[in-house]
Amino acid sequence: MEVKTLTTDFTKGNIPKQLFRFASPLFLSSLLQVIYNMVDMIVVGNVVGDVGLSAVAVGGDISNMLLFLGMGFANAGQVIIAQYLGAGKKKQIGRFIGTMTTVLTIAAIILSVIGIIFCKVFLSWMNTPKEAFEEALAYSNICIIGMVFIYGYNIMSAILRGLGDAKHPFIFVSIASVMNIILDIIFVAVLSMGAGGAALATVISQCISFIFSVIFLYKNRENLGFDIHKKDFLHIDKEMFAALTKLGIPMAIKSASIHFSKLFVNSWINSYGVAVSAFAGVANKVNSISNLLSNALNTAGSSMVGQNIGAKTYKRVPKIALTITAATLTIATIMSILICTFSNQIFGIFSKEEGILIIAKEYLPVAVIIFFASACRAPANAVINGSGNYKINFVTAILDGIILRIGLSVLFGLGLNMEYVGFWLGDALAGFTPMIIGLIFYFSGKWKSVQN
Repeated sequence: MEVKTLTTDFTKGNIPKQLFRFASPLFLSSLLQVIYNMVDMIVVGNVVGDVGLSAVAVGGDISNMLLFLGMGFANAGQVIIAQYLGAGKKKQIGRFIGTMTTVLTIAAIILSVIGIIFCKVFLSWMNTPKEAFEEALAYSNICIIGMVFIYGYNIMSAILRGLGDAKHPFIFVSIASVMNIILDIIFVAVLSMGAGGAALATVISQCISFIFSVIFLYKNRENLGFDIHKKDFLHIDKEMFAALTKLGIPMAIKSASIHFSKLFVNSWINSYGVAVSAFAGVANKVNSISNLLSNALNTAGSSMVGQNIGAKTYKRVPKIALTITAATLTIATIMSILICTFSNQIFGIFSKEEGILIIAKEYLPVAVIIFFASACRAPANAVINGSGNYKINFVTAILDGIILRIGLSVLFGLGLNMEYVGFWLGDALAGFTPMIIGLIFYFSGKWKSVQN
């Protein structure tokens, strides 16, 4: 009997159709994640007030900082799996999945312990407003304790995306979204658990989603084109670990450096008071909406580029990049028009306090820059990540995440005395760095060499 495959071959066929078909579930998955994260902010903001908003914003920064390793290595794993699939090396996929899962599970446990021990120190470094410190501590600790489930979900999703299956990660995140919204209302609005209740809702929903994804992946391993055994999790393959590390470390550094720079920027922003700190959390949620299509196309494009480089079908790669560019620039234009026209209505969803809405007006030019920076990053990152070139990822990490992001923020915020708006502006302008590096990398032709 013929086995129905759940994998997708991106080395032939209509590129725009394949890209949007693959990216659509990724977009919807990200949209649902943003929605249930926004529910945290909306419920906490309306029940607890500015103190709660500030706590969720700062606590979220701390927990996201500790996700850098998981996100970097999961993205690297996705690319490597896509390249294995494109090169027809399906027998290696099961062993690679076992190695990646084991390594990242151990990493999640270690980082959770570190996070719990130093959480108060991190919050102090972040200049957390005194009024919001205890709420932020509760939010951070709960998210850190549940980090192993968040890591696990990201690993399972990366595996499926690498195999060309974006539909099932969407189903699993849908489950998490519905659970999170229900639990948010129960824990925060009904049981008055504050920011800690919002964190608990997130962790429980991620745990449930992770369990469903593990069951699905194991039961459908044959349809997904790989086989896996218990020994694959007990024995780390040295060659595969080396390939994962070589690509995963630069990607993790890129993720970590961007989070570190944002922590640096937000620590200064928090020093301007609870209203500015609260708005920073709201602004991050609005910006995350603008990143939805960009990130979805970036992720889909990385798998598509990875498969085509693995199969040596190089002519399809520039077509993939151009399709991504056209789509993301269109969305950036629409988002800019909407936020400039309806700023009070958009930001008013989170808080009706006059101070928040005044700050929102100051933030509008920065928001537009962020939208277009996000649009320009997507095609560049798709080519860089899909190529598996760890050196370019490392250069991008250092320039984007540390030198320019922090440097420009300090220049505008302190050097030009633009205060919190300057810190936001510097952070926004640094977002164009991957585009510049990506263009140089593309025209050099070095993306045609598989690096792992």
